[in-house]
Amino acid sequence: MRAALALARRGLGNTWPNPAVGCVIVRDGRVVGRGWTQPGGRPHAETEALRRAGDLARGATAYVTLEPCSHFGRTPPCCDALVRAGVARVVCAMRDPDARVDGRGFTRLREAGIAVEERLCEAEAQALNLGFVKRVRLGLPMVTLKLATTLDGRIATASGESRWITGPEARRAVHRMRAAHDAVLVGSGTVLSDDPELTSRLEGTKPVADLRVVADARLRMPATARLVATARDIPTWLVTVPGHPPSALAPFQEAGVDVLTVARGEGGLLLRELLRALARRGVTRVLAEGGAGIAAALVREGLVDRLAWFHAPGVMGGDGLPAAYPLPLARLSEMPRFLRVAHRALGADMLSEYVSEGG
Repeated sequence: MRAALALARRGLGNTWPNPAVGCVIVRDGRVVGRGWTQPGGRPHAETEALRRAGDLARGATAYVTLEPCSHFGRTPPCCDALVRAGVARVVCAMRDPDARVDGRGFTRLREAGIAVEERLCEAEAQALNLGFVKRVRLGLPMVTLKLATTLDGRIATASGESRWITGPEARRAVHRMRAAHDAVLVGSGTVLSDDPELTSRLEGTKPVADLRVVADARLRMPATARLVATARDIPTWLVTVPGHPPSALAPFQEAGVDVLTVARGEGGLLLRELLRALARRGVTRVLAEGGAGIAAALVREGLVDRLAWFHAPGVMGGDGLPAAYPLPLARLSEMPRFLRVAHRALGADMLSEYVSEGG
């Protein structure tokens, strides 16, 4: 099952709106087929593994990280494929929370005489599929907040200079994170200060284009930004509030930017509604890369599921720009807290990874 989970991770970031699933088929103690969800969500993992196993799937055991689908979508149900292949046993890590499946896949397999075992490595599968589960159950994607700061939590000098606080090893890790998420989210301030491309530039990491999302209530992003200039080649969504005249939106739309509108809040657009809009379009995993306004709003509203904090071995001082704007907090007990789950060196820098203490 852990081999199947490792295969499933290969699909993270390029299978949405489908989950990333892995499947390993074993017969007589030997692996005869392996598969994982392909870019765009199909073919499914089970279909791929069965194709590779061929006739050796008959009488075999299939280890699958998510309950096989039992409904017709763009492809036939994986349950039917397993039945036709003559698989004798299916071992699964977790149920599919999608109401169209949610136990129906297991029922279909059992009715066909296939032995079914559930919940092997379930916690690992739940963690891997957090984005898919959140989208199905809560209508929200999983959010990873990425911060790259000095030891005293500064992201730029007072003049706005920020390239590069961290070294090349840390930057490569960020590109790997982008590849494992469906979308990269930034605010208009980051576009104005850095003019980023927000792409994954590691050879062989992602066979489909990254999705770039800009939160921009006041339409501050210039039409000359690199995100706009490359929008016809790499999907780019501009999320703003209602009320802008069509003439203000036209330069972005003509350049290939997809413009979405969400409700306005007291301090700008409502990030929860932004995330809901992304989830409605199938996005399951979002990497938020800043800036300080986005970071503070996500933390304040309890929208951060995972936190990736890169620390560079330097001190900038109080005139540097902070990683997050004021939340604000009246009492220490109100401070959002996270649990550290990993810590490692990347060249001269350190990466600490956390999960939300609230779940």
